[in-house]
Amino acid sequence: MIKAIIGKKLGMTQIFNEDGMIVPVTVIKAGPCTVVGKKIKQSDGYDALQMGFEEAKSFRLNKPTLGKFTKNNLTPLKVLKEFRDSEIDGVNIGDVIDISIFNDVKSVSITGISKGKGYQGVVKRWGFSGGRDTHGSNFHRAPGSIGQSSFPSKVFKGLKMPGHMGMNKKTVLNLKVVKIDADENLMYVKGAVPGANNNLIYIYAADKSGRKLHK
Repeated sequence: MIKAIIGKKLGMTQIFNEDGMIVPVTVIKAGPCTVVGKKIKQSDGYDALQMGFEEAKSFRLNKPTLGKFTKNNLTPLKVLKEFRDSEIDGVNIGDVIDISIFNDVKSVSITGISKGKGYQGVVKRWGFSGGRDTHGSNFHRAPGSIGQSSFPSKVFKGLKMPGHMGMNKKTVLNLKVVKIDADENLMYVKGAVPGANNNLIYIYAADKSGRKLHK
């Protein structure tokens, strides 16, 4: 059975474990997701399941996407995600994948888009120490020298400079599953999850090293 699902980060809180210790956790709404497409190695070159998450109004979808749901008599969904190398045996279009697939999973790896920080300087973006804050100094939070003048008369690619920070695809490996609430489709994992509250995330069952079991 596939061990991956689409979810949404709700926020952080803390709960007590069986030993009475406080554990900081991230609360995730995981699924339910509907299988809207299926690819097999014989015809498509690889095995994969396409899952949808959260209902959408039909007029907000373009015709090709809406046709996918109409063809299979499915409710239109906002988010579509393909999970490759999935265990697709016994799974059909229209089946619902819920949080119960993680009942025996102890750790997960989660992929999301990190928080956007806008345009930032080198001190915040790269952790530069900067210059002195004393009176008379003309070097505080500037990047300093970025190259030579006569030779090679250019700035090398990859130099750490001011620029856009955040909004990158990040994966946090091997987060411990602390609690699963099947009635509310909630998962509590120990630690931080990339992205802001209400951001979409993709949850994968992980092995002991944190490696995702699906792509």
